[in-house]
Amino acid sequence: MKHSDLLDTYDPEEHRLRISIFAISMAVVVLLLLVHLWYLQIIKGQEYKHLSENNRVRFLDVLPARGLILDRNGILLADNRPSYNLAVTLEDVPDPDALVANLSKILDTPATLLEERINKARNVPFKSYRIKSDIQWDELAKIETNKLILPGVSIEIEPRRNYVLKSAASHMIGYLGEITLPQLKSGRYTINKPGDQVGKSGIEKEWQVSLNGQRGQRQIEVDAAGRELKELSHQDPTPGSNLYLTIDIRLQMVAEEALRGNAGAIVAMDPRNGSILAMASSPAFDQNVFVRGLTSGEWKDLVNRSDHPLENRAIQGQYPPGSTFKIITAIAGLEKGVITPDTRLSCSGSYALGNGVYRCWRKGGHGSINLHRAIVDSCDVYFYKVGQKLGVDNIATYARDLGLGQVTGINLANEKPGLVPDREWKLRRFKESWQKGETLPVAIGQGFDLATPLQMAQVISAMANKGIIYKPTVVAQIEKVGGGGVTKVAPEVLRHIDASPRHIEAVRNGLLWVVEGGTGTRAKIPGIKVAGKTGTAQVIKIGKTRLKLQQLPYKYRDHAWFVAFAPYDSPEIAVSVLMEHAGHGGSTAGPIAKRVIEAFLALKNNSKEWDQTLQTLLKNYTEDPGDLANQFREARSHVD
Repeated sequence: MKHSDLLDTYDPEEHRLRISIFAISMAVVVLLLLVHLWYLQIIKGQEYKHLSENNRVRFLDVLPARGLILDRNGILLADNRPSYNLAVTLEDVPDPDALVANLSKILDTPATLLEERINKARNVPFKSYRIKSDIQWDELAKIETNKLILPGVSIEIEPRRNYVLKSAASHMIGYLGEITLPQLKSGRYTINKPGDQVGKSGIEKEWQVSLNGQRGQRQIEVDAAGRELKELSHQDPTPGSNLYLTIDIRLQMVAEEALRGNAGAIVAMDPRNGSILAMASSPAFDQNVFVRGLTSGEWKDLVNRSDHPLENRAIQGQYPPGSTFKIITAIAGLEKGVITPDTRLSCSGSYALGNGVYRCWRKGGHGSINLHRAIVDSCDVYFYKVGQKLGVDNIATYARDLGLGQVTGINLANEKPGLVPDREWKLRRFKESWQKGETLPVAIGQGFDLATPLQMAQVISAMANKGIIYKPTVVAQIEKVGGGGVTKVAPEVLRHIDASPRHIEAVRNGLLWVVEGGTGTRAKIPGIKVAGKTGTAQVIKIGKTRLKLQQLPYKYRDHAWFVAFAPYDSPEIAVSVLMEHAGHGGSTAGPIAKRVIEAFLALKNNSKEWDQTLQTLLKNYTEDPGDLANQFREARSHVD
């Protein structure tokens, strides 16, 4: 084709159109590139910057040491030991299935369990997530040896709880467990994260914030597989505060040994300020099993045990108080003027009211007796008659004044209030009116009455100190680590009971003679005046034929109570003892109260008798009783 022919076919308009289309196409492409760059840099810039930095720099938590728990003498009860935990950062794992298979083989752990834990790591992107806690030394060695085939896996070291004396004071101290999702969402655990160990019961739970401490942080540089190359910065954690308890662990062990083999509780209180000197609940449990972690089967077996070892019977066990309640009926009768200390009432062994016959524990009766003799001999008929004159509402008023029917306010979780019945309660609970015959058993601590061993310790303490109700305390002082100072927990007076000193003294004198020559003589201590009150609480109503204790099935046997204080003229200890299904309070609970009071006095006087029994006592709590015995001897009280 000639050049002239090409010129003849050339169309300038078409050429310009093609150029325009090409230019517009290029502009659109450039615009799209610019928009995408804007999206990447402006909209997603921070996200990708974060991804990039996390591929190079990591921020790791450094967990704080939990605060120590010590007794009033500085004896260590709970400390910390190093624990090695297996963690994974999922973004550093190219093949999660291969990692699960390798870990399962190395640790001899079911793959399904590891897979479940690793999948949870997706909820915490670019952070390490614990998949196995407190691994053993041989497991640690295997992990380190096979590190090249375990990308994203790391070993984290954290302080882990150690309970020095195994089960000693287990219910009071409590135990730890992994924080749950509901706890994290509750707003009460603002400084905690998934995987943390937090208090689940006792002091560990109630003083969680003080004991927990504050996290530190490490900034490290890692390679593409998540392996640490070097540390860039380090912020030390702040340890939790140390707690000094009010208990004397030596007295605590005496109380626990006294209960060993029986279900029950002992509370020893200082009546001068409400400090708990000992709080034992039996059976006990070893808190260290919770530290290592329980399988679902082990946990199920524990909570389904018929003897309920996790229940703190001292504050959660609710029992009819039996004749220990006669202290309250006596105070109410004197204050309302239905009797005087000299009022004599006749007991023939039973009392008839309407169609009912209410029996005294002494079949032949006590004859004509005054209040003093009625307390000393624990005459049921005398108090039936006083209760009938008072009415249930007056009895309830004084029972509540002395602390029953309500929680004491002690800083321990899940305290139960017991029960003080009155007319309004029955109408609300059963939609029925109160019957006269129902007042009589209430007057002697039966019927609907329910009380905890701690509440009865508060009642007998009020008799010891002549009318003061203190709030029970278990922590004496809080020590902040690193020069933060010491905060002492001051005694708190809740109220003075509404009773005259003369009437309180009349009841106190009766309690003295309960031990000197009445139903509680088995609690008598030579050279020491002990005041107390026995109580036998029926579990079921027994008919005219009275079976011996051994003839009844265990679950139908009476509960045994004994409350006491000593020395009488200047009381320093008040004790409440409850033994489930053990029979008569005077013969079973009384000797235990005596044992606790004797130990308290021996410790106070630093007697040689105590020193001789110390190592024998410690054998049940530690593998090295000699070392701890020396610590006990050298301990000095940190509590005023």
